[in-house]
Amino acid sequence: MRAKADPLQDSDYAALAKFRHEIRHFQAFSEVQAAEVGLTPQQHQALLAIRAASPDEATVGHVAERLVLKPHSATGLVDRLVALGLVARKAASNDRRRAMLRLTDRAYEILADLSAVHRDEIRRLKPLLLDILSEFDVVYDRQGAE
Repeated sequence: MRAKADPLQDSDYAALAKFRHEIRHFQAFSEVQAAEVGLTPQQHQALLAIRAASPDEATVGHVAERLVLKPHSATGLVDRLVALGLVARKAASNDRRRAMLRLTDRAYEILADLSAVHRDEIRRLKPLLLDILSEFDVVYDRQGAE
């Protein structure tokens, strides 16, 4: 059974609503950026997950875990990225049954451009998000003092 949470205040609801709004705004921004380079949001996320993975963890299973997908859905997503020439599969040297994923040069270029734009947007949002997150600290501090 879940532990009973501290009662929520009106300010908690307001902070949660602001936080969700800004996260959704960023998500919409990201979707538009991906579409402008011909990717779906999931394809963009998959490329990012593969790029961020260490060489020995860049597998379909890793993509499934990072994108919260079922393995067969991740397989289909990776198949589409392979068909687009953005990802290549290579058998693992220690287990030929295991396919390792790597980005193609074209994928590296697309992802570098997308990531730079996303980093700039995150930098723009950072002060706002920090302010929103600090609202939760204020509520916590107030409750702790009671």
